[in-house]
Amino acid sequence: MAHHRSKNCPSGRDWQAGRTIEPLKLAGNEQVADLIDHVYAVSGFNARRLAEGAKLFSRMIDDGATICMTVAGAMTPIGMSGVFSALIEAGFVDFIISTGANIYHDLHRAYDFPMVQGDFAVDDNELAEEGVARIYDVFIHDDKTLMATDKVILEALRAFDPSEPFSTATLHRALGREVMKTAPSPDKSFLVTAVRNDVPVFTSSPGDSSIGMNLIVPHLFQRALPLNPLLDVIETAALVRDAEKNGVVEIGGGSPKNFYLQTQPTLHQILNDPSKGGHDYFLQLTTDSPHWGGLSGATPAEARSWGKLKDAYVNNVVVYSCASLTLPLIAQYVLVRNKPRPVRRLMARMTEIVDALHDATRNNEEFQKCYRGIYEKKSS
Repeated sequence: MAHHRSKNCPSGRDWQAGRTIEPLKLAGNEQVADLIDHVYAVSGFNARRLAEGAKLFSRMIDDGATICMTVAGAMTPIGMSGVFSALIEAGFVDFIISTGANIYHDLHRAYDFPMVQGDFAVDDNELAEEGVARIYDVFIHDDKTLMATDKVILEALRAFDPSEPFSTATLHRALGREVMKTAPSPDKSFLVTAVRNDVPVFTSSPGDSSIGMNLIVPHLFQRALPLNPLLDVIETAALVRDAEKNGVVEIGGGSPKNFYLQTQPTLHQILNDPSKGGHDYFLQLTTDSPHWGGLSGATPAEARSWGKLKDAYVNNVVVYSCASLTLPLIAQYVLVRNKPRPVRRLMARMTEIVDALHDATRNNEEFQKCYRGIYEKKSS
């Protein structure tokens, strides 16, 4: 005997209240933003997720959130520097946490070093013999590109002589300034765009890229640079604390993703700071799958259990697709649908923002009570 639900469902929810799915109409939706609003948004699966993600990014912007963009995967080798720069210049990205590799490969085109379309179906032994490195279907020349970029970095480091420990954002600002002065095509670099707009650019793993590898050289010549990654933890937490609302666009996942998300438990769990209770907006573009035990750094719901997000389900969207497809579409959507915002120029305010965090901890009785007995010098 078939079981039929009562018309008065116990949950009180009308399961047929959603938008009716009609045959999609391409005519009249030739523009990207219209295609997303009137085709993807009325469809299903990841087309609909992409539309939800685009609208979430748009809400972040309109709500005045301080927006971080995290970057994993090989994005700059396929030209995404131009997308990053457009978002920065529109005021839609306020700071960046990237893998070092994406910053390194961003520099090639500024100096017109070869980085070209190749093929994924090749003999890699032959490429190695010819001095060509491959990132899937992108070919990069060893001598003319990689080693040439290494020289650029070493020249910038030689000119950069800090008197005290510094963060990766400070390092990248110095590098970007050098590129701005010496590169024939500086506008091709998102790092240069970030420096021009005082957008801090951090890397969560400074030793895990060719930039970090090049830091060995001055070290071996007794000119070791006092790079202190702990300052990145402090500066990113201070930026989040300074914001009225916080949002993030996660390109891929991995270390940059978690480095941003950890700012919230840094504030409320470690520093006993009452100002925050999780990020307000979360958008991730990923090909990872949660059933392997995460989402390259936790699903939004799991992140909520750690206090990293304000809500497990509200204002959180994960688009399961390659960011090479989804990022340009979503970026173009907000560039069309949203008015540009004034650039926040957080790098210019970094000292003030960090000092505010330090002052808050000094005046926080809960923080002092928790740690005073451990770290306060005992009187003799």
